[in-house]
Amino acid sequence: MTQSLIHRILDYRNRANPYPLYEELRKTPVLHEDGGPYVVGTYYEIRGLLHDPRISSDARNLASPAANPLAEASQEEGALPPSFLKLDPPEHDRLRRMTNRPFGPPHAPHHIDAMRPELHDIITGLVDGIGDTGRIDLVEQVSYPFPVTVICRLLGVPREDEPRFHVWADTLAASLDPDPDADPADRGKVAHDARMELGMYLAGLIEERRKNPGDDMLSRLATAKGEDGPMTTMELLSTAALLLIAGHETTVNLITNGMLTLLRNPDVLERLRAEPRLAVPIVEELLRFEPPVQLVPQRTTLADVEVRGVTIPKGASLWLVLASGNRDPRRFADPDRFDPDRPDIQHLGLGSGIHSCFGAPLARLEAQLALAELARRLENPCLLEDPPPYRQNAVLRGPRHLHIACDGIRP
Repeated sequence: MTQSLIHRILDYRNRANPYPLYEELRKTPVLHEDGGPYVVGTYYEIRGLLHDPRISSDARNLASPAANPLAEASQEEGALPPSFLKLDPPEHDRLRRMTNRPFGPPHAPHHIDAMRPELHDIITGLVDGIGDTGRIDLVEQVSYPFPVTVICRLLGVPREDEPRFHVWADTLAASLDPDPDADPADRGKVAHDARMELGMYLAGLIEERRKNPGDDMLSRLATAKGEDGPMTTMELLSTAALLLIAGHETTVNLITNGMLTLLRNPDVLERLRAEPRLAVPIVEELLRFEPPVQLVPQRTTLADVEVRGVTIPKGASLWLVLASGNRDPRRFADPDRFDPDRPDIQHLGLGSGIHSCFGAPLARLEAQLALAELARRLENPCLLEDPPPYRQNAVLRGPRHLHIACDGIRP
């Protein structure tokens, strides 16, 4: 039996290179197979829908969860209320505004850039500690510990507790993908339990910060009394869980995909070694070429919406395949070529509209510093396996391990 296109996109066997499937997807303006979700993979249509107020991020507006193969992931929220990522205005706007106040512009415009020296020290220390250069697992030794250390410091989460929330984060990230061989009820219970445990852990931290606030984001959120008033305890728990998990999951992929792409393009890697400032356009092109979030599966129509002559009915499940839009030849010339000199890289790698990536400034800076440091210090790096083994996740796509070798580590 021939697999449908959407099932081939989700099939792990195609994880290493889904781009030919996205090319096939773009031939159909709106794909709708077997009563499943409506899937859009072209740049201009995705961008328009990301800005369309008739498109909801709240799964409670979905007419039939059965229409979405990833619908069971929506049920993971049972232990905590939905985070602002899964809410619509005005609730979304209020919570995002309150969260942004201690994080970045316009209230703290220099906060992220002021972290640059601290971030540089962290990535330098990780590269210093690589050890055996004959076999380096870039994920385990650099790409994962770097953003995790950063988000722990930013939020005020003890770094020694990282192994505990690593398990919870992996469980919740895995719940984004369907598993036809698993019992949906069992998967739902595992995700629910992970959120419960994470919620209880964060509740203890929040209570401690309210009693003894420090100079960290969790303390500021727990004690805030701005124009929107304080967050409720449940809102604060959901927001903290979102920041803790989203604060490192995507950045791990961005750094790992970045180094993999540079090793496949040694001329660009050599340029970066000589010109560290090239890290800025390299990261922007990476966000287009190999985005860490491949698709946005939790969208629902609040009314009938027409896309290139196809009517998507109210209450339908809508998937926006960002990675496909980023390779759309109607928008980008020679889209399958990695080119950091590409002009006008208005990619979809960090989303767009009101749900554009909250942590984008931090993710960009972390990736720029990590890739520049690795390019400068690794002598003659090479891949030990290509393609590398990938994570199961089709939504948050990236290598599970990236084994490389080099001749040495420059000081």
